[in-house]
This record gives sequence, C-alpha cells and structure tokens, in this order.
Amino acid sequence: YVPPQIRKAQETVDDKKREELGRLKKMVNGLINRLSEPNLSSISGQMEELYMANSRKDMNDTLTDILMNACVTAVAMPARLMMEHVLLVSILHHNVGIEVGAHFLEAVVKKFDEHCKSDTEGKECENLLALIAHLYNFHVVHCLLIFDILRKLVSTFTEKEIELILFLLKNVGFSLRKDDALALKELITEAQKKASTAEKKFQDQTRVRFMLETMLALRNNDMRKIPGYDPEPVERLRKLQRALVHSSGSGKDTQLRVSLESLLSADQVGRWWIVGSSWSGAPMISDTKSQAQQKLHVGKVSSKIMELARKLRLNTDIRRSIFCVLMTSEDFMDAFEKLLK
Repeated sequence: YVPPQIRKAQETVDDKKREELGRLKKMVNGLINRLSEPNLSSISGQMEELYMANSRKDMNDTLTDILMNACVTAVAMPARLMMEHVLLVSILHHNVGIEVGAHFLEAVVKKFDEHCKSDTEGKECENLLALIAHLYNFHVVHCLLIFDILRKLVSTFTEKEIELILFLLKNVGFSLRKDDALALKELITEAQKKASTAEKKFQDQTRVRFMLETMLALRNNDMRKIPGYDPEPVERLRKLQRALVHSSGSGKDTQLRVSLESLLSADQVGRWWIVGSSWSGAPMISDTKSQAQQKLHVGKVSSKIMELARKLRLNTDIRRSIFCVLMTSEDFMDAFEKLLK
C-alpha cells in the first residue's frame, strides 16, 4: 500500500522528470539539426556541457533516439550526413566516456539485426550498416565486429546480403585489410566457396561476380577497381576528429573490442565492455549446485595462517581460501592451479 501523499509526490516527480527529459530532447534536437562539418567543434562542446549537466543515462538515451530518427529512414541517407553524425558520437565517446559510443553501438546493432531478419523493402539496413561502418572508421569499434557482420552476411548469402557485403566493403574494405589482412583473406575464401555452391540459386550472376571482383581488388590492394571509392571525406573528418579529441585517447585503446554475439545477448549476459556497468537482469549464476560447489574447503593449513586470516578479518570461506592459497603456494604457477581449483 502506498499512502496518498507519497503517491502524489511520486506523480509530481514523474511529471517533473518527463518535463526535464522533454526540455533535454529539445536542446539535443536543436544541436543535431544544426550539425555540419564547420560547426562540429562548437556543437560537440555544447553536447559535452549537456553531458556534464545531466545524467549520462538520460543523455545517452536522448542522443541515441534522435540520431536513429535522423539517420535510419526508408530512403538511403547521404554519406556525408552519416559521417558527421557518427563523428559527433566518436568525439563524445573519446571526450566524455566510452559508454556513449557503447550505448549507441548496441542500439544500432540490435536494430540492424531486427531489420535483417524482417523482409523490409526500404534502405534501413544500408543506413544502419553505414552507421556501423563509420563507427569503425572513427575508432569507436574494433574490426572484430565488422568481420562478425560480414561472416553472418556471407553465411546467409542471398541477393540482399550480397548488396550489403558490397556496401560494407566499399566503405571500410581497405581499413579492414590494414587491420587484419588474414581475417579478410579467410572471408574471401569463404565467400568464393559460397558463390560456387550457390551459382544455380541466382538468376542474375553479375552481382555475385562483381562482389568477388571487389573482394579480390581489396586483397590485392587495388583501389582503382572499386567504382566510387573515395577515401578523402573520411580522411578529412578523421583529421578534424584528431583536432577535437582532448586526450590522447583517440587511438586503439578506446576502441570497443566487442563481438556481434556479445552485443545481441547483452541483456542476458551483461555488458562487460563498459567499465562499471551495472547488472540489472537476472543473476548470471542462478544455479544453486554451482553455488554450493563454490564453497572451497581449505586443506590442511597451519593454524598460524588461519590466525593471520582471522586478524585480517577474512570472514568468509572463499576469502580465507584465497588468502591461504596465496600464502602457501610455492610459485605463481602453483598459486594459479590452486586458485583455479
């Protein structure tokens, strides 16, 4: 039972919160609508101030919603507009904290997975894939995720998937080659196998042939053979990114090394890639048997060490066990073995 006066207080808090969020959304929307390359510096600065003044969660949710509405539409969005929006996320990711990029990336990947499974006619998949590609271009995410997506598309291998593979390779192919040439080579071999077995399935063979030619051009580092490939806009924006990122953390250390599977199952297994992210789902270890097994039994340990453990107030079985292992091990390998047990 909730008494009426407390109920009223809760309602007013909810109304207040809704009003605040509405105001915040208006401010962020105004900044995003004005976003362009020349004023990116001032807008990223204002966004950072908003992050300092408001809760991170509210800001992340608001920013992600607004960017998704702006970029994920049924028609293909201009590449430049996509790049500028993702560059803003990247600057905030490096200057404010990695949870900004992680939150946006998770939302985009989940939405992409939904659209891949549904048979929509629009260009939502391409737009979402462009966002993921540029998140990789601007060092928010590691190439691991891009390879995961490519493998998934190659394993399905329908005409829609072939279009998406071509689209992704055109955007990030040469960066992938630079980051992990071996993985790219394996992917090309896999695609060639798929193409040879699926030849009878497609009426129009030219698309498959074109995809294989593009992959071979990537492998041979031949930029001329990829029509419409222009690295200049990305390079220019990367230069701008280096100028706007305060810390020296624009390199590899802030890249999220997260796989596609981890992102899609984040609600079940938690978000290990965000430092200090709180776990709000079902407990990860709910098996009572495994909990019972966790009660480690300390073997024959001298009473002197047990006395030490008591003085240090190590009052649970597991703490005493770890302490005794560390104190009685012969070397680091022995300690490692015992701790594993």
